[in-house]
Amino acid sequence: MLKYLKDEDFATEIKDGLVLVDFYADWCGPCRMVSPIVEELSKEIKNLKVLKVNVDEREDVAKIYGIMSIPTIMLFQNGEIAKKQIGFVPKEVLIKWFN
Repeated sequence: MLKYLKDEDFATEIKDGLVLVDFYADWCGPCRMVSPIVEELSKEIKNLKVLKVNVDEREDVAKIYGIMSIPTIMLFQNGEIAKKQIGFVPKEVLIKWFN
């Protein structure tokens, strides 16, 4: 399931299960490269919730999690940060997170 986080409460969205969060901006080239990969993962990996957070729209969330570079992809498990990847990475690298 893929969801663009707008006004929703971030903490509520990540509290249960496995959640992949893609911190991005519309003007970011590497973000546009990783976006289709994240969308594919949302369809291919069962029980994975995927959130896309535009750092320009949700500066509050970006600040809380110390997002200094984008794209930043974070994997949360039951509300806790499990893994973090900064910059573009190929799909194979992200898939290894789940194995």
